[in-house]
Amino acid sequence: MSNRILVATRKGLFMVERQAGDVAGWKVTGCDFVADHVSMVLADPRDKRVYAGLDHGHFGVKMHRRDDGGAWEEIATPAYPEKPEGLEDNDMWGRPIPWSTSKIWALETGGPDEDGLIWCGTLPGGLFRSTDNGASWEIVRSLWDFSRVKKWMGGGADLPGIHSICVDPRNSKRVKVGVSCGGVVTTDDGGTTWDSQISGMRAAYMPPEQAFDPDVQDPHRLVQCRADPDRFWVQHHNGIFRSDNGGTAWEEITEAGPSTFGFAVVVHPSEPDTAWFVPAIKDEKRIPVDGKVVVTRTRDGGRTFETLRNGLPQEHAYDLVFRHALDIDGSGDRLAFGSTTGSLWISEDQGDSWQTVSANLPPVYCVRFG
Repeated sequence: MSNRILVATRKGLFMVERQAGDVAGWKVTGCDFVADHVSMVLADPRDKRVYAGLDHGHFGVKMHRRDDGGAWEEIATPAYPEKPEGLEDNDMWGRPIPWSTSKIWALETGGPDEDGLIWCGTLPGGLFRSTDNGASWEIVRSLWDFSRVKKWMGGGADLPGIHSICVDPRNSKRVKVGVSCGGVVTTDDGGTTWDSQISGMRAAYMPPEQAFDPDVQDPHRLVQCRADPDRFWVQHHNGIFRSDNGGTAWEEITEAGPSTFGFAVVVHPSEPDTAWFVPAIKDEKRIPVDGKVVVTRTRDGGRTFETLRNGLPQEHAYDLVFRHALDIDGSGDRLAFGSTTGSLWISEDQGDSWQTVSANLPPVYCVRFG
């Protein structure tokens, strides 16, 4: 079990640790990058390094790395190639696509056989890889030049963004990527070629004749079961989807407690049928249903769901949980999630009960055990 949680927020990167013998259990024990916008954090289990993506607004995006127990150091930031002179590169709305990093939106390690390899997803839709622990980055040009990119619409940020990166533990060259309003794309050769895999996904917000268009699907989060890598779960803009065959085909889950809308999803590391979601009201009213914060859990692949609320606020609660703000540890027993109103909750019994660690943090963007 992991006894440490990293919480990336609008005003710093907080460390939360379990206190041995303390009735409170978990406490905030420190904060780095105080008052800075930390959009993403990654703890690499291979070498204990920690990576943080920061957004300094006017001063741009920065990347930092800390060795196990060491001090933070600034490292290279993923940078787009120079836009060719005279190129008119517009999205489907006719707006110019920027060739510069707007946000670090995903950080994941490579496979167990790829020491030093880190993947990075960004806005406006670029995927980067580093083979030297972030000392340098190279854009995966094959995806940036992928013909479908021009059709990716982007979500609330109005730019397409890569938010989910799943590396197959059986074959590190097989990587699946979730794109905001761009669907799910896959490579089986380490990024040389790409293909869209969304058969069965449905976009209810589009006209019927476009509902199954691969380029308009809006997966909010894509996760893969560690023990059964062919099992994927997606929290989509208009529902929940499950794949049992490595993402080749998807099945829609239409009933899941208060709502099938949300941003976050995690899957049990060794039980592919067990997954957790944090539901909300979609579109114009992005708040918990009836002002009650709950987590939903399925143990049978989505056929039935339990609504978990013990220890969570059940009146006048307006906490939205972003796509990276829910995590599960390697044991499958401990979960943690944070909200836009600065609350952080932890469960040590698979969500049956929750402990409030803090209700006073800045808005939470990412929660990671490690």
